[in-house]
Amino acid sequence: MTKRYSLRFYLAGAVAARAGDEMSGPSLMLAAFALAGSAVDASSLLAGITISAAVGGPVLGALLDRAGRPGRLLAGALVLHAAGLGMILAGLSRLPFRVTIVIAVVAGLLGPALSGGWTAQLPRVVLGDRLPRANALDATTFSVASLAGPALAGGVAETLGAPTAVVVSAVLIALALPAAWMLPDRSGRTQGAQTTSVVSDLTAGLRVVAGRPSLARATLTSVLSCAAQGMLTACIPLLGERILGGAGRGTVLLSCTAISAMTANAVLARFPRVVAPDTVIWGSALVQAAALALAIWGQPAVLIAAVLIAGIGEGPQLAALFAVRHREAPERLRGQIFTTGASLKITGFALGAAVAGPVATRSLPGTLALAASVAVLAALGFFALPSASATPSEDRATSG
Repeated sequence: MTKRYSLRFYLAGAVAARAGDEMSGPSLMLAAFALAGSAVDASSLLAGITISAAVGGPVLGALLDRAGRPGRLLAGALVLHAAGLGMILAGLSRLPFRVTIVIAVVAGLLGPALSGGWTAQLPRVVLGDRLPRANALDATTFSVASLAGPALAGGVAETLGAPTAVVVSAVLIALALPAAWMLPDRSGRTQGAQTTSVVSDLTAGLRVVAGRPSLARATLTSVLSCAAQGMLTACIPLLGERILGGAGRGTVLLSCTAISAMTANAVLARFPRVVAPDTVIWGSALVQAAALALAIWGQPAVLIAAVLIAGIGEGPQLAALFAVRHREAPERLRGQIFTTGASLKITGFALGAAVAGPVATRSLPGTLALAASVAVLAALGFFALPSASATPSEDRATSG
């Protein structure tokens, strides 16, 4: 099966799903901003669809680990997530805003399917020594999606309206269904090894994330970095309106970040072993902190330079994080560890966006300074946790 399922097919599906996901956030923010006229409502909607990932991610990962055909489950999650975007759009114009937020929270439960749930399947598509390069290419799909998604969101919103942009994002997610449906099945030996309950697997997976030092450090730093990224994203409509001349133009900043992230990951794919992934993770957090501090200046050219620098930090950090997860995750818990890590990152992003929305309306420079401080904290957090090797109790928790 792995010989018939090509890496290119995997990457094409990942790009489509993740481009739709990256497009959905700005599109929903622009739709809420246009229909409600409030930056607070816009950031609240973004927070709503992302914050519930903390619950959905681990459960989805545990189910993927137990599924004989994880691609079928992944495809179902994509369908439901795309349908959720349509329901949110309908609710913005027909339902009280609080009800729409509830719909967003429910739809967000499946968000990790587009990130960690998909990446967890990579070792069954690419084997052996090809995995490091494939891992870097997989991380690049996030950058490609981050480039195409916001650009499409801004372009479609400017020409056809923000509601149409939400529809297009749902269509892109649906286009990934064939690639998800046809993902390689789990081997018969692995299927037969499942003798524990879902709750036991959830507990074991969380113990691995918290108990393996290198994985715990990488997770903490990436979550705090995502919180800083969420703060920046919440500022995008106001940055576009006040500095670039239009709220929709703010999505150009996200595309600039994606361009530099994609370029950095392309270099990393050619030289995947030049720098240790653990070093890349904390070093990239410092790069992002410097970029956010530079953005405080508030001039168009400087702002664009700042988001380009931010991308140089974001792209390699993601690739390094994937490398650490593939290295540390036991096979039977791989899906759960990837989706749990993704859900924690999404939740960090959501909390950052939720905090930044109200603060940005009072002081945009102050919000950017806060985001820079969080990014510095992310780098420091990497060294705050112990670096000792796994303990015996930890190994017992993940065996069998």
